Amino acid sequence: MKNDRLLRALLREPVDRTPIWLMRQAGRYLPEYRQTRARAGSFLDLCRNPALCVEVTLQPIARFGLDAAILFSDILTVPDAMGLGLYFAEGEGPKFERPLREEWEIRNLAVPDPEVELRYVLDAVREIKAALANEIPLIGFSGSPWTLACYMVEGGASSDYHTIKKMLYARPELLHRILVVNAEAVTQYLNAQIAAGADAVMLFDSWGGVLSERAFAEFSLAYLERICAGLTRTARGRRVPVIVFVKGGGLWLERIAACGADAVGLDWTIEIGRARQLVGDRVALQGNMDPAVLLATPEAVRREARAILAAYGEGTGHVFNLGHGISQHTPPEHVAVLVETVQQESAQYHPTASP
Repeated sequence: MKNDRLLRALLREPVDRTPIWLMRQAGRYLPEYRQTRARAGSFLDLCRNPALCVEVTLQPIARFGLDAAILFSDILTVPDAMGLGLYFAEGEGPKFERPLREEWEIRNLAVPDPEVELRYVLDAVREIKAALANEIPLIGFSGSPWTLACYMVEGGASSDYHTIKKMLYARPELLHRILVVNAEAVTQYLNAQIAAGADAVMLFDSWGGVLSERAFAEFSLAYLERICAGLTRTARGRRVPVIVFVKGGGLWLERIAACGADAVGLDWTIEIGRARQLVGDRVALQGNMDPAVLLATPEAVRREARAILAAYGEGTGHVFNLGHGISQHTPPEHVAVLVETVQQESAQYHPTASP
């Protein structure tokens, strides 16, 4: 691979500079993405069209020269493949026609075959991998079992998660049934992405931080550990790194670092230097600039990027990223400033490495 900095950094191997990619790097802040999405007709139609997925996946790579591409898809493709009826309401985000509320529905929940129900995603992985022509790595991804369950039970996004939390405390065995199925589905799905060409995979536990510490350990972390233990870790002659990202999980960083992943993604609520002190050399760290910085000025973007690089300090094991996805209101030129700053100024933190 011409540029494998991301893979080496995730495995704590030497790199000549800090690699950078961005969560939600292909998205509505890019005018070219908005044009492609308009041609597709809807977000779901875009996700289900492998050729258009290739197009939007490559757009930020062509514009910014990032160190990795990430599959363009959605975390909710898995529960959609389980028959819950995913749709997107204008101005309201994702919703399910058939959320899991009845015990019989939960008992009947089944793991989808990724090569059948999710074939369109795997076709996109294969086509993106071919289009990248071994220039940079491709990251595959999935939502975590807990985060998927939140949408599956609530029926969409939630401000208080009262329906699933009621189930958690009143009928924990039902929630565990959902999580067992989700964990097996996610494991099979990510392994299928790896087989199709993904060079690294990432688990997004976007709503792990809404749980208490005990509940997080039982209803989220245990299933992240199960998935990490079941993933294919070598493909095409090299290690396939696994990244786990728990939004709001800074208080549990040491426990997350022990889940079996190669790298832990950080949101912006924990200082990356302190995070490095806590985890030592157990895992690489990915992050962690507040996405809102990109809404400010180019000077603010440069200042914050430099501060994060300095806080991590010398040595490998850092992948520069945001603490969550890019806002749709982000000026693309501010992203260019961020990428340029990291690529030009991070070499000083890797004095012993060669390109």
